[in-house]
Formats: sequence, C-alpha cells, structure tokens
Amino acid sequence: MADTEEWGKPVERKGRLTVVLALATLIAAFGSSFQYGYNVSVVNSPSQFMQQFYNTTYTERYHSPMEENILTLLWSISVSMFPLGGFFGSLMVAPLANKLGRKGTLLFNNIFSIVPAIMMGVSEIAKSYEIIIVARFIVGICAGLSSTVVPMYLGEIAPKNLRGALCIVPELFITFGILCAQVLGLRNILGNSTGWTLMLGLTGIPAAIQLLLLPFFPESPRYMLIQNGDEQKTTKALQRLRGWDDVDSELLEMRQEDQSEKAEGHLSVFSLLAQRSLRWQLISIVVMMMGQQLSGVNAIYYYADIIYSSAGVRESDIQYVTVGTGAVNVFMSVIAVFIVEASGRRLLLLCGFGICCGASVLLTVALNLQETVTWMPYVSIASVIIYIIGHGMGPSPIPPVVGTEMFRQTARPAAFMVAGSVHWLSNFVVGLIFPFLEVSLGPYSFIIFAVICLVTLIYIWLVVPETKEKTFLEVFQMFAKSNKVELNLGDGLL
Repeated sequence: MADTEEWGKPVERKGRLTVVLALATLIAAFGSSFQYGYNVSVVNSPSQFMQQFYNTTYTERYHSPMEENILTLLWSISVSMFPLGGFFGSLMVAPLANKLGRKGTLLFNNIFSIVPAIMMGVSEIAKSYEIIIVARFIVGICAGLSSTVVPMYLGEIAPKNLRGALCIVPELFITFGILCAQVLGLRNILGNSTGWTLMLGLTGIPAAIQLLLLPFFPESPRYMLIQNGDEQKTTKALQRLRGWDDVDSELLEMRQEDQSEKAEGHLSVFSLLAQRSLRWQLISIVVMMMGQQLSGVNAIYYYADIIYSSAGVRESDIQYVTVGTGAVNVFMSVIAVFIVEASGRRLLLLCGFGICCGASVLLTVALNLQETVTWMPYVSIASVIIYIIGHGMGPSPIPPVVGTEMFRQTARPAAFMVAGSVHWLSNFVVGLIFPFLEVSLGPYSFIIFAVICLVTLIYIWLVVPETKEKTFLEVFQMFAKSNKVELNLGDGLL
C-alpha cells in the first residue's frame, strides 16, 4: 500500500534490508574493511620467517649477516609503516570523497591494495625486503581511506532505522579479516617459510572482487543530491536501495538538510575546526576515536601470548588459542550488529568502555599475583577474554557509527578526515610507546589504559546523546543547544 500524506507531508516508511542494500554493504565491507583487519594481523604469525628472509637477503648482498639491532629496526619499520600509511590515507578522505563520491573513492582505493599485494607477493623472488616496507605503507593508505569512507558510504545509503547495524558491518569484516589472517597464519597452512609471500599477497583478492562488483551498485544518494544537485539520479538510487517507488519522505529530509547547509558550503578541515555549530560533535568524535585506540586493545593482544604461556598453554598451542580470541572478537561484532538498533549506541559505548576499564584493573592485579597464586593465570586469561568482549561490544564498532550520524553531508568528509587522523595517530603512538611502558611499568601499564577508558566513559555519559533512528538533521538539532546556535531550515545557521 502506498504511503499516505498527513498535513501535506509524505508519511515515512520504515526502511527494510533489500537485496541491493545488503549486497552493496557486503561488497563495500569485504572489499575494503576486510583488508584493514587482514593487514593488521597478517605479519604476526610469519614474522620469524620474514625476518629470516631479511637477514638472508642482506647476507647475500653484503656477504655478512645483518646485525641484530638493524634487523629489529627494519622489522619495526615494516610493522609501523602500516599505521603510518593509514594516517596519510586518512588525510586523503575529504578531497577524494568530495571529488569522486563515496563509491568512487572506494573503487579508486583498490589501487592501494592490488599494487602492494603484487609487490609483497613477488618480494621473495625479487630478493628485496624494501619492497615489503614500501608495500606496507601503500596498503596502509588503503586502510586509512577505507576505515572512514566505508562507514560514511553505508551510513548515507542506509535508512535511519538500519543505519547503526549497517555501519557496524565494516567492523565485523575488520575482525573477520584479523581472524582469517590468524587462521591462514597457522604453521600448517601459510604461516611457514614457503607460504608467507602468498599470505601477504592474498590481500589483493577482496580488492579485485570489489573493483568488479561495486560499480553495479548506487552511489550515495545524499552525495548525489546535496553535493551534486542531481535529483533524478538520487531518486533512482533511493528506489533501488529501498525497493519501492515512493521515496518522497527521504528526498524531503535531504532537501531540508541541504537548505540548512547552504550557508556553509563544502567545509575544509580548517573551516570545520572554526565552525561553532559543530564544536561538540568534533570534540566528541576525537574523544571517542582516541578512547578507542588508547584504551589498550593493542597492548592486550601484545600481552596475550605471554598470558597464555604463563597459564600453562603449550607454545605450539598458543597460536590456536589466539585464533580462539579472534573468533570471540568476530562473535561480539556479530552480536553488536543485531543489538545496536534495540539497545542504542550510547548504552553499548558506556557498557563497552566500562567493561574494558574493569578488565584492565583485573588484569593488572592478576598479572602481579600470578607468580604467587597458582590459579591466578586463569584469571589473567579470563581478563583478556572479558576485555575483548567489552571492546567488541562498544569501543571498536560504535564510534564510526556515531561519527557518521553526528555530522551533516558537507561536514562529514572533513570530520572523518580528522577522526581518521586521530585514529591512526593514536594507533601509531600506542605501538611506539607501549614497549617502553611495558619495560618501565610492567603490568601496571594497564592502569593507564583503565584510566583512559574511565575518562572516555565519563565524557560519553555527560556529552554524547543517543542517536539511534534519528535523521542527520535531528542529531544536529540535538547538539545545537550545546553549541549555542539556532537552526533555520530556510536560511541556514543563525
């Protein structure tokens, strides 16, 4: 039955998950977000074989073995090139997303996956570890772009009642990518002296699939209407995505958002920072992204093998336990997809950061007592699992969802550029500083992460509103009072 009209305005239908919307979501997430997770974890298992390759190549060139400190430096550079590339990729988000569109940027981004995949795949044949280092930087650019553009694209093509669930799908594929790399990295699969180059090169397959299939799906309707002014293409895209012809209510909402932004035009990062109407939204996304990365999740994974070993897990079996924790992470992302619309974003964030805070304190206590209390190592393992559950519930998947909903169309690319930069810089800082924290503070380093989780939780409790099932314009109105601005649909901001 067609929508009826009330008071001259079209009555809005509740959006449903159509085949077109579902496939666009899966292809975008698999082709981009999966690679982010895969490349985070892909060098962990074969690290000893890759370092042997570095040493052998150096010896063949210079007729003497590589010094231990040089090998450590080269390996550290190889690992850190990925987040560094991610930072540079995040700086490209605004210009590319505004120029090429959301879907166009994702298609262009496949260059930064396919090329380094080929480079890493032939590195052993070419006898060049430099190729791996450069390729890790390039594939980092791919991750930096995809980590922000995929949630942006999905948030703009989804109906508001499904937006939270669909925006968590990228995080689900990130965790699935990590799990796939852990499984393929098992010694009897590809994590060995003969399989590691193939393992590195497999990252190009999802990109090739996306490059072939994504062109058949719509560009973001909001981008086409608000930024390109093409109402005809917007209408056709919405009709394909929604599965019905009457999309007048969504078009009306987009026109209202367009009218409210007329005075602003396209926002650069510098104009975004100066925009009073977006002040608390920007502070909030920065706090959430910093909290996500500085909460200690990477440190937890760093400590995991030591914890499992101290609990009596055989060294040959630790790789299987690691895969198990990866599976827990995937499971929590699946749960988040199904509960985010019922529970809301705010509750998941508060519960997630609260659980991480408590687990960090518990882990600190357990690590300090496990030499004297026989059963304490099992508490350490439980703490790791509880932490992963908490992080997978809120801090990992929800910040990009809320970030998408807090900003309107013209501000979103610049805001995601800032958020992505904070995300990757925080990631880089943790990787750089944590080894020194671990040496100087030992298990007490987790107290710092607990404090960061607590501070982030308090901020979210006091400042961040619930955004589920709200239009982008309604969310903007929720922040208007805090920002001390008035919204006028006809004249922009007053």
